[in-house]
Amino acid sequence: MKFGANTLIWSGSFGPAEFDLLPRIRDAGFDGVEIPIFHPETFDAPAARRAIAAAGLECTACSAFMRGSSLVDEDAAVRREAISRLKAILEAAAEAGAGLLAGPMYSPVGHLPGRRRTQEEWKRAVEGLRECAGILPGLGLTLAIEPLNRFETFFLNTAADAARLCDEVGHPQVGILFDTFHANIEEKHVGDAIAACGSHLKHVHTCENDRGTPGKGHVPWPEVFSALRAMQYDGWLTIESFGFNIADIAAAAAIWRDIERTPEEIAFEGVKFLKRNAG
Repeated sequence: MKFGANTLIWSGSFGPAEFDLLPRIRDAGFDGVEIPIFHPETFDAPAARRAIAAAGLECTACSAFMRGSSLVDEDAAVRREAISRLKAILEAAAEAGAGLLAGPMYSPVGHLPGRRRTQEEWKRAVEGLRECAGILPGLGLTLAIEPLNRFETFFLNTAADAARLCDEVGHPQVGILFDTFHANIEEKHVGDAIAACGSHLKHVHTCENDRGTPGKGHVPWPEVFSALRAMQYDGWLTIESFGFNIADIAAAAAIWRDIERTPEEIAFEGVKFLKRNAG
């Protein structure tokens, strides 16, 4: 397995101001970074690729739909915009050297209409993801769809539903991002939920129940690592948290306090825990 640090731990964007983080992340024992791409039109992918390569790190990317972008909206124009945006994000991720883009790429984080999803919304998501999947082979990229907890989305909450979504999309480069933070809220048994992903499991976010340092909370880590070993998972274990002073992300993820003393503690102590226990 490979160990990654999501740079959202420190900052809401990834550009020259964040490049100095890269040697520190490498020296802390990480194999790669996960970089956010929310605005592909202004993201300098070639510069990001050069900086990450110069630090001797590998790269994955993450994103999410902003308000106004949705694959499941009843308005066809909104869905077309979301498809165009996701394709642009995928292209930017590939240009930055990422082999994988992960995130809840179906409806905006925090969109809660006060009801269950409809079958029509499900069909729209399948159709939109199928269309976007068409460009993945040419980009050499995998898309990992993330189920979120019930307080962040109404659309996709469990690993079993994510596996069904991937079955219906039916593309080998579309799979699941499994996040232990969300699973800790939504799943009856985290190990069984990992197993339910089956061959669709493409990426794992190893996040504590409070978004703090992995190993310091109550996520059932022995169960997590046992399930991953049983599946012979050999992909990324990426630590994701969110900078304490990133207003937009703090609002979406309900981060209202300093979870640890410093962002570095989450990443640099967390990777030590993962390396001790994930082998």
